[in-house]
This record gives sequence, C-alpha cells and structure tokens, in this order.
Amino acid sequence: MSHGLYLLVLVGCLVVTLPLELVLRAGVYARWKRLVLTVLPVLAVFVTWDAYAISRHEWAFTRSLTLGLSVGDVPVEELLFFVVVPVCSVLTYEAVKRR
Repeated sequence: MSHGLYLLVLVGCLVVTLPLELVLRAGVYARWKRLVLTVLPVLAVFVTWDAYAISRHEWAFTRSLTLGLSVGDVPVEELLFFVVVPVCSVLTYEAVKRR
C-alpha cells in the first residue's frame, strides 16, 4: 500500500471531472462563491460527524494509505474528501443539466 493513496484518489476525482468545467462549460468554478456556500455546510456537518466517530473509536483510517497529517483526529485527506466529492458532484450535476 502507498502513503498518500487516499489523496491520489481525490486528485483523480478532480482530474476526471475537470473536463466538465472546461469542455462542457458547467460554470461551477466561475461561480466560486456559490460553490463555497454549497460545500461549507457539508464540510461542517460531516467533519464534525467524523471527528465524533473517530473519538469514540467507531471510525478509523488506515495510516498506510494517508499522509499522516491530521487536524485533530481527522486526516487531512478526509477533510479534503468533504470538499472534493461535493465539488465533483456539483460539476457533474451542472454538466448533465447543461446537456
């Protein structure tokens, strides 16, 4: 297994959905304020949920797949997950809606 694999998967998600913005002109990144307002509640709720579950030992992350950096008990990759996945979802939704 590789350190940083989780981060690599997140980067892959962004790379795969980038053409939706560039080619199909979904306009998600151009409306960044709206995107931030969409992502922040998701980030707040799920990071809180994760931190709680981790503190109760109900949830854990494989150290060999992460960089080992964390904010509290939550790995940086998990924080990024709650930004990347909503962004990719919004990109996909907007691209499909546009088509």
